[in-house]
Amino acid sequence: MYTKNDLLCSLRAMGICASDTLLVHSSYKSLGQVEGGPDTVLDALSELVEDGMLIFPTHTWDKIGPDTPFDPESSASCCGILSEMFRKRAGVVRSLHYSHSVAVKGKRAAEFAAGEETALTPAPRNGCWGRLYDEDAWLLFLGCGIRYNTFLHSIEEWEDIPDRLGKPFKVDTIMPDGRVLTRHVQGHWSSFGDVSATFGKLELPLLQKKLVKFGYVGDAPSFLMRARDVADLTVEFLRKDPNLFGKWDQIPNEWFR
Repeated sequence: MYTKNDLLCSLRAMGICASDTLLVHSSYKSLGQVEGGPDTVLDALSELVEDGMLIFPTHTWDKIGPDTPFDPESSASCCGILSEMFRKRAGVVRSLHYSHSVAVKGKRAAEFAAGEETALTPAPRNGCWGRLYDEDAWLLFLGCGIRYNTFLHSIEEWEDIPDRLGKPFKVDTIMPDGRVLTRHVQGHWSSFGDVSATFGKLELPLLQKKLVKFGYVGDAPSFLMRARDVADLTVEFLRKDPNLFGKWDQIPNEWFR
């Protein structure tokens, strides 16, 4: 059974420091038996970046719609138990994005999460997902592969990749003061289908270019990478092939070897 100290030692060995900004995609069950359960994992991650910021995706794209408002207090995250428990913790700020919110803990959490109620698309450059680049944040895939990488959706938005956004629909957001903000927004959509199903093709180039750190946290195989490294490489590839993630073809070896 793994203790908080076991988890901390493994995470620090991957190179994460106390002042870093860290976004975590996670699969709790992949960690194995943890003393104290999910709370211990969240305690370890919070202590890991105690002088920086800890961020979890708290997406609600599977729930919101014309008849289902986004309520930051009650709309459950679809990103796993750690994400859902983290958003409810004391001192955590949740952004007001209708479908791709994040939960943030840290001295600058409110500043980082601000303004998301104005977003009209899932992951705009001037929103939280774009700010990961500005923060030089780490992206940690704790027991899950890099297919689960919302940041790649954001990069496609910045590059204005066609065939990635659906028709506008109405959604209400329950604001902290109780008023209702109504907006017409867009969600992810592609004639290809789920483009995130192809995001894993980026793993080999990232590994080949030594832009990924790999380690085990508990039983969980985990990947760590810089948001800027991921974005710069992805933009380079998208400018060669804008439809990179809209097909199953692998990235040509000559692009990264």
